[in-house]
Amino acid sequence: MAQSEISWFSALCDDDYEFLGVPDDELKSSWEHCRNIVMTADRYRFDNVLLPSGYALGIDNTAFAAAVAPLAQHIRLLLAVRCGELVVPQLARQMATVDQILDGRLTINIISSDLPGEKLDSEPRYRRSTEVMYVLRELLNRNPVEFKGDFLDVTIDPPRISTVSGRCPLFYFGGLSPAARQCAAAGADVFLMWPDTTEGVLEVKADMDRRAAEVGRTLRYGWRSHVIVRESEDAARAAAGRLLSRLDDEVGAEIRKRSLDSTSAGVARQAELREGSDDEGYVERHLWTGVGRARSGAGAAIVGDPDQVAAKIRELQGIGVEAFILSGYPHQAECDLFARYVLPQLDHGRLEFEPDPVAV
Repeated sequence: MAQSEISWFSALCDDDYEFLGVPDDELKSSWEHCRNIVMTADRYRFDNVLLPSGYALGIDNTAFAAAVAPLAQHIRLLLAVRCGELVVPQLARQMATVDQILDGRLTINIISSDLPGEKLDSEPRYRRSTEVMYVLRELLNRNPVEFKGDFLDVTIDPPRISTVSGRCPLFYFGGLSPAARQCAAAGADVFLMWPDTTEGVLEVKADMDRRAAEVGRTLRYGWRSHVIVRESEDAARAAAGRLLSRLDDEVGAEIRKRSLDSTSAGVARQAELREGSDDEGYVERHLWTGVGRARSGAGAAIVGDPDQVAAKIRELQGIGVEAFILSGYPHQAECDLFARYVLPQLDHGRLEFEPDPVAV
């Protein structure tokens, strides 16, 4: 079986619970709490850790990345960048600086959600992201830029500061709308999919392979989901039930609505999976959609004993998924369980390859 990148998630956007939908002051996003999640993942030798970006909730992820970078000894940081928040030349300097603090271990999650106080249709939002990816990659590749687009008008030399490698870090990107898919095909390196059935993953992958080929590019594929692993399948299913045992459905709906991507095509697909699941929320034997009752975005979890969870990951590897970004509730505790029960069964390491240019 091919080697894959196995990554974890640090809950910088107030997304950590013992019981979904029930706030816990000890699990709210803070420097100490989110640092502890990253350091746990680093100690267990996960390959990467996603640092999500929010506005109304949580703490700033770039400031956090710069602070935690000197503490992390092995792990990469997958820093979410919301396109349009910063002018791109400043963003390039910022990314290069963080990469230097990390000794070259920065990766970038490109986000195209609406900015706070702004509402753009899908097509222009993703067009903006394509332009940002192009200019950002050129500057971080140490190239001068002369570009005039719908959102960016830039004529500038690259900043003196560069990444450790002198190359742009990998771009991870997710989205299911037609505009999002075209944006990913044009500029992403790793296309991230939220949980879906195996058939659904294959359909999306085939479409993305075709779109990327049409613009002379290739993509790698990733899977972003939650995980609940226990010594037995019954115990894992019981843990899933306990996670929802205190959820008020109105509170769950409010949590879903407050995300800036709550109306996206990807979120709609997660809702469709929940609607098609059985009475306990399973759309496949080991794919449980209950998480999405109180969370926008990735709304399902791989649930089972260590061998079952590892087998599901290997199944996804077998159809071409190379990067896994996992999380669980509470995030530090589930990181520990996954690392002890499942991680030793998996052949994993960082994704390393030469990206294709962005097709603008």
